[in-house]
Amino acid sequence: MTVPVSLIGISKAFGSFKALDVVDLDVKAGEFVTLLGPSGSGKSSLLMAIAGFLQPDAGEIRIGDKDIVGIPANQRNIGVVFQSYALFPHMSVRENVAFPLRVRGVSRAEMAKRSERALQMVQLAGLDDRRISELSGGQRQRVALARAIVFEPSIMLLDEPLSALDKNLREQMQIELRDLHKALGLTMIYVTHDQREALTLSDRIAVVNGGKIVQVGTPISIYTRPTSAFVAEFLGEAILLPIDYAKNIVPQSMRPAGSVSQLMLRAEDLRIGSAPQGAAALCGIVRQCVFQGDSWLLEVNLPNSLSPMRVRAQQADGEAMSRLTNGDSIDLFVNHDRMHFL
Repeated sequence: MTVPVSLIGISKAFGSFKALDVVDLDVKAGEFVTLLGPSGSGKSSLLMAIAGFLQPDAGEIRIGDKDIVGIPANQRNIGVVFQSYALFPHMSVRENVAFPLRVRGVSRAEMAKRSERALQMVQLAGLDDRRISELSGGQRQRVALARAIVFEPSIMLLDEPLSALDKNLREQMQIELRDLHKALGLTMIYVTHDQREALTLSDRIAVVNGGKIVQVGTPISIYTRPTSAFVAEFLGEAILLPIDYAKNIVPQSMRPAGSVSQLMLRAEDLRIGSAPQGAAALCGIVRQCVFQGDSWLLEVNLPNSLSPMRVRAQQADGEAMSRLTNGDSIDLFVNHDRMHFL
C-alpha cells in the first residue's frame, strides 16, 4: 500500500556538530522526492534516520499515521538500496532477490513467484542463476532494486544508488528508475549530490545544506526560482549580479518590491548579440572561450566586476562564437522573463 511520509522536527547531533537541525518534510503517497545537497549536508543522515539505522535525538518520523521512531529497522517494512549494492556474493541472483522473503518466512512457491516478478520489473528475467561476480555494474544495481521491491515495502529509500556507474549507464538507469516508480506507484525518497540526476528523477526536490532543508519544490521551480544564492549556485550555472549593477539593466517596472540584494541569471539564458525589445543588454570583454561539444563556455569580464561571468552559449550561436577571440568586446542579452531576484 502506498503511504505518505512526514518528518517533524528531526534533529541529530554528534557532539557539537548538528547533522540534522530540526528538519520538517512531507512526502505525499506515491511521490518521488530527492534529497539533494553537497557532501556532509545531512541528506544521507536523514535517509538513514528514516530507514532506522540512525536514531534521531528528537522529532517524529511518520509513515502513514504511525510514528516509527524507536521501531527497529527490520520491522519498518522499508526497502533500501545502497550505493554499494550490499549484495551477497556467494548467492545467485535469485537467492539475493528472495532473501528478504526468506527472512520473513514466505513459502518457497511464493518466493519463486514474487522473485521472478521483481526480476522481470528490473529487466533481469533469465539471469536467475547467475552469480553476482558474473554481472555488470548496471545488472548488480538492478538486482539491488529487485531485492528492495520484492517484499512489497511501504516506501523505498535509495542512497546514491547510481554513483558507481559510468555516465551513459547512469543516465539509462535514471530513466529506468522513473519507469519503475511509475509502475510501482511507491513512495520513494532518493539521495544524491548530482543536480542533473535530481532534476531528471524527481517529482519534488528538497535541497539540504548544513543539516537543514533550505528549499523544497518541483525541479522547474527550484531551478528557475531559487530562494537563496546557495540553491541558485548549487543547481546549474548561476550568475549573481549585485543589485546596484542590476539597476543599470533592469527596467524600473520589473524591479521587485521589498528587499533584494542580487539578480540571478542562468548561464544558458544569455545570448550573443544586440538586445531585442523585452530583453536586457550587457556588454563585456571575452576572457576565454572553451568548446564543450554541445555548447561553448565563455568567461566574460563585465565593467567594474571583480570576477568573470560564465556564459553558456548554445549551438545556435555557433557562427558568432567562431569569430570570437580572447580580449574581444561582446554584446549579450537576456530576456526579462528569465531574470530572478534574490
